[in-house]
Amino acid sequence: MKKLLKHISPIAPDDSGACSVLYEMGGITVICDAGGCAGNVCGFDEPRWFEKRSALFSAGLRDMDAILGRDELLIKKLALICKQVDARFTAIVGTPVPAVIATDMRALEKMAEKKTDLPGIALPTDGTRLYDYGEEMAYLKLFERFAVEKLPVKKGLVGVLGATPLNTGETGSDRIKKELSADENEEIVCFGMDSGIDDVIRASEFEKIIVIAPSGLAAAKYLNKKFGIPYEVRGCCINDDVSCKADKLVGKKILIIHHQFTANAVRDRLKGCDVVCASWFRMIPSLKKENDIHIKEEQQLAELAKDGGFDVIIADSFFKRAMKDFKGQWIDLPHFAVSGRLNKDL
Repeated sequence: MKKLLKHISPIAPDDSGACSVLYEMGGITVICDAGGCAGNVCGFDEPRWFEKRSALFSAGLRDMDAILGRDELLIKKLALICKQVDARFTAIVGTPVPAVIATDMRALEKMAEKKTDLPGIALPTDGTRLYDYGEEMAYLKLFERFAVEKLPVKKGLVGVLGATPLNTGETGSDRIKKELSADENEEIVCFGMDSGIDDVIRASEFEKIIVIAPSGLAAAKYLNKKFGIPYEVRGCCINDDVSCKADKLVGKKILIIHHQFTANAVRDRLKGCDVVCASWFRMIPSLKKENDIHIKEEQQLAELAKDGGFDVIIADSFFKRAMKDFKGQWIDLPHFAVSGRLNKDL
């Protein structure tokens, strides 16, 4: 039972990741479920729910709706919502229910466009993968669908991909922009955080893209291929506790657990240390070092704590539950997708 979790709670799934990207885009998002997955998104995986409004709905599927696949009923509900909510597009996000009954998400997309007269996207997430998979799918789908016109490039306009609370522990873009700003003449836009679909539509105007999480890399590559926009990878939103203690860890063997880009950014700050980066999430082969670890099961955490020989672990303190044999120094590096803790909660 490799996927069994005995000590830590389930990590945010792909449908939550997709909803996180869509949250501020200005569309109507329908989670294709009976209510449980929508409750998980709003109650646990989307901290902006308490600060910013979004047209996010559950399909409210009943047993027979799911069994019989009553797509027409779902689209009828969506059309009624469109009459009451001013939206730029519609999005239908998959969950285990449509995955189990093999719902044709592409057909739902076309039906929604025809019935609502709005552009529509449908994302075949299924709740069995982790949040970064859903984020990657949502980013890529949005740019494929809406970034179609080649516009003149605006000097100093920089776009950021991967800026979601699940990746950064931030509910707004201020800290991200501050950390990434290298030139006061630059205008930094975080796609999907304090920005909407208009910035996606004008994507070809951007002079450069900064990718701060692996989930944004596929969209950056797409924009590079379509419009020739260069991109770079950079980690951000590393908490002050890590930064303050970095200089005191020389000569230590250190394990860092986070998504790959943040883990690599922390490693870059640690000089004279033997550092291993690990992640539950997608790891880009070209950005991995030889000893880096892709975590696939909870048991790996226990083995790393017991047999890894690490003096220091830099990770979300939530993982301590599964690493009880570790006796060294622990430096907290929160990851909202893992523990539901924001940077401001420290």
